[in-house]
Amino acid sequence: MQALFNIINKPLGLVLENLAVLFGGNFAAAVFFFTLIINLIFIPLSIKSQKSSMQQARIKPKLDELKAKYGDDKQKYSVAMQELYQQEGVSMSGGCLPMILRLVFMMSIYYLIMEPITYLMHIDAETVKNVAEALGVATTKGGYQLQIIEGILANPDKFPELIDAIRSIDFNFFGINLTGKPVFNIDIIHHFNKLWIMPLLAFAAQMLTSYISLIMQKKTNPDAPSMAGMMLTMPLLSLFIGFTLPGGVTFYWACSSLIGGFIQVALQIFYGPQKMLAKERAKELAKQCDLENAQLKSAQAKQEN
Repeated sequence: MQALFNIINKPLGLVLENLAVLFGGNFAAAVFFFTLIINLIFIPLSIKSQKSSMQQARIKPKLDELKAKYGDDKQKYSVAMQELYQQEGVSMSGGCLPMILRLVFMMSIYYLIMEPITYLMHIDAETVKNVAEALGVATTKGGYQLQIIEGILANPDKFPELIDAIRSIDFNFFGINLTGKPVFNIDIIHHFNKLWIMPLLAFAAQMLTSYISLIMQKKTNPDAPSMAGMMLTMPLLSLFIGFTLPGGVTFYWACSSLIGGFIQVALQIFYGPQKMLAKERAKELAKQCDLENAQLKSAQAKQEN
């Protein structure tokens, strides 16, 4: 799996690296616009997924009829369902491929953000290993390269051959060092850490987009099962995990949630399954009307002759 991510990450790393150069080495700006570009590229796949959902909604009444017809006979129902999908030209896994591709790319980007020394600074693995040992950083833990960057910047005299490459990327975001890992303390008054803002930002971004998505879901598909529980579960999970990861990762999560969430809302408005289904039914009705008019004209022509 890591080999697959390496293949994907090399070209993606060049894109992120060039964006960093474009923004004067600013890592946060590069991550934001990189996330925006990736989400824009995925729009056609998202539309395809929405169309697949529309097709599923279109044949749902027929599926309900099959369920009523075959009752508890799952084997006959399964055969009949496959035949129905073939007759209607609907793929049973039409929405899966876009989701799988998105997941692979999102995981790849996650590794890309976690390993900037490899993909942005192009420092070889042996050097990274030696520096990690010198700094006492465990390479088995996620985000270790961000910890290495933090260690090198704190001890520039120990690594003169690497300091220029490390400093080529600015990991500060409004005074917050994105290479650092937030350490929570219950005494928030005396031990407040600016890095806490990153997991809190990721939590707020997910809550906002989840809330907007829930409202859109209720408007476009009132009969769909409520996702209110998931709306709170996922942001809370990201908040908890965010306090165990470097700030750069949670910053990416926040960017991804905001950008991806608002793009998804826009797609729901213009390409929502119910809206596309209404257009599909309108087209079918127009075809049926044209057919009936043609038949009526043909009948009138025969009567006149």
